[in-house]
Amino acid sequence: MRFKTTLYNFWIKLSGPPTEFPLNARIFHSVCLISFAALSYNVPFNYFIGLPKIALISLIVLLVTASLYYTSRFRNQFGTSILIANIVGLILFIFNYFLNSGLRGPTDLFFLLFLLLSIGISPANQYKIWIPVNILVVVTLNAVEYFCPETVPYTYIDRYSAFIDHMSAYVVVSILAYICTDYIRRSYESEKRSALEKSQFIVEKNQQILKQNVELERINAEKNKLMSIVAHDVRAPLASIQNFLELLTEYDLDEAERQDIKRELLNATNDTMALLSKLLNWSKSQLNGVSAHKERLNLDELLNTTLALEKSSAVRKNIKLIYDTDPTIEIFADREMMQVVFRNLIGNAIKFTPEGGRVRIGSQLSGSECIITVSDNGIGISAERQAVIFSLNVESTYGTKNEKGVGLGLLLTQEFVAAQDGKIWFESVPSDGTTFFIAIPRPPKSSQVTESDQLQLGTSDKL
Repeated sequence: MRFKTTLYNFWIKLSGPPTEFPLNARIFHSVCLISFAALSYNVPFNYFIGLPKIALISLIVLLVTASLYYTSRFRNQFGTSILIANIVGLILFIFNYFLNSGLRGPTDLFFLLFLLLSIGISPANQYKIWIPVNILVVVTLNAVEYFCPETVPYTYIDRYSAFIDHMSAYVVVSILAYICTDYIRRSYESEKRSALEKSQFIVEKNQQILKQNVELERINAEKNKLMSIVAHDVRAPLASIQNFLELLTEYDLDEAERQDIKRELLNATNDTMALLSKLLNWSKSQLNGVSAHKERLNLDELLNTTLALEKSSAVRKNIKLIYDTDPTIEIFADREMMQVVFRNLIGNAIKFTPEGGRVRIGSQLSGSECIITVSDNGIGISAERQAVIFSLNVESTYGTKNEKGVGLGLLLTQEFVAAQDGKIWFESVPSDGTTFFIAIPRPPKSSQVTESDQLQLGTSDKL
């Protein structure tokens, strides 16, 4: 098997690789090589059976074949070589007809073989030339011999020489015809397989392009949604600020009215700042990708930082913040990402809980993870919103005190949690509150993060 593979590769090298030569040129090279081998035998054979002129013609054909092979294979002039081969071949077989007993010799077999070879090596648009020419030459030669038999002498010295010549010619023609047709068939099958593979590759590429188009359409839809959020949700608070400033400028208001307007101005400004902050975080995550810089963090310390920012909002609505976590628990996460996650979840819980309600933050260990919960007894999430709560398809909402909900916070939260190898899910009953669960990995057992861990985590910039 190994020898067969080696022989095949050697033949491919001699006939020319498919990437450099078309099929007809490779067939031509193969025919030249086979003809060279056959003529190397035919020259001494004809000489020894008493046909020196045929031996001389065979030698000339051998030299011409070698020259045409070299010109086509190594000088890449296979078009010219094929044309010369067709012309010279016909001329040489015409001479061979007169020197090898005409109809009483095997030249008709050689003409038939040459026709087969000519079809195999010539471009398809030249078939209409070489097939009629070959037939016309053979018919003309036979007609000349029939009407003028003295023009074609009988050249065999005895019946034995004629027998050997006919048999050897038949064997050579049969072998060459088989090799040529087998090579064409194999080449056809190979080209067919290659075409099928290319077709399959194109189909896979088209499927990949279709998937990319779907993804681009999704991204484009998200972009349009984002632009809609920006256009609607930024314009509304800015319009309110403009109206309040016009009231302060154009009307003489008493101190109580001015204080109310200032309070509304502050709320509108806070809402706008919260919106812009979420938009900035989300756009940075989409532009640069979400990459976490994980480290060992104390959960209690991390939550205290976030609660300090959200306490004022809870106090304004008289909402009780219940903090029930183990101060010794540590997590393995990105500090800034987790603060954004906590601010979004706790801020949402306060926003959608009525005055006098409660928001509870808890934690517990579960294997290699820490489960953090943020629950409230607020208005809950409707079934329609639950299906799209972590996407841009969710509509902007208003809290229990008309606080503006952007629709980006939970999408950003999900992306940040996933970037830290965590999970997020929720349970909600409309009018009875919502609980969000976050599963975040605990630190490795080793007291220090190994060098390989650091390489895996990367040192990308924080968002």
